[in-house]
Amino acid sequence: MSQHRPTGPNGRSGGVPALPDLPEATVARLPEYLRALHHIAETGNDTISSEGLAAAAGVNSAKLRKDLSHLGSYGTRGVGYDVALLIDQIEFTLGLTQRRAVALVGVGNLGHALAGYAGFASRGFRIAALFDADQARVGEPINGLDVRHISELATVAAAESIAIGVIATPAAAAQDVADALVAAGVTSILNFAPCVLSVPEGVDVRKVDLAIELQILSFHEHRKSALTSLPGGLAEEAVGT
Repeated sequence: MSQHRPTGPNGRSGGVPALPDLPEATVARLPEYLRALHHIAETGNDTISSEGLAAAAGVNSAKLRKDLSHLGSYGTRGVGYDVALLIDQIEFTLGLTQRRAVALVGVGNLGHALAGYAGFASRGFRIAALFDADQARVGEPINGLDVRHISELATVAAAESIAIGVIATPAAAAQDVADALVAAGVTSILNFAPCVLSVPEGVDVRKVDLAIELQILSFHEHRKSALTSLPGGLAEEAVGT
């Protein structure tokens, strides 16, 4: 599906371009393509083949071509994709043409590290406010911002046009923080707390649980150990299949 600007009654294009209706799996891969494209651009390459971009993003080329076709980008046979144009298309689709303001709630060890992460700015985001419920942390300067008390969330969210809330609190406090973010008009939440949040329809939540990721890796390590402990190890198993 190609992007286009909707036309008004006079036939002229206007407003913002229509967004393609993308599969969730495609949306999840677009940031990987964007990261790879920025690296390719930094090396001075103006074009990239689908095979080259797929390898840089860690996917197969057929999947990449299908994903990018949703954006109306098909590349040029024998030439590949225009790197700058594809960056523009993906950034528009991901809504990165404006720097989105982010509120971070919880400035413990993880929150403190997130607040100081320089990569957010280069990816289209601005940490606009830091919050904590601990009065002892209120006023603490972190990366150019003073920590505010959570009671100020609604006022600051409106003043800073907060688009996304990041929760880095203990699990016991996360639901109350999510409720406060929703009440303040925030409809996108990134949750680092190890719990499931209950939010109203229309509020999007992404969960990052580092312990779960480690547990999944532990499964793979356990499986590899089990396979290599069999008589003949992996080699014998492969012969028997």
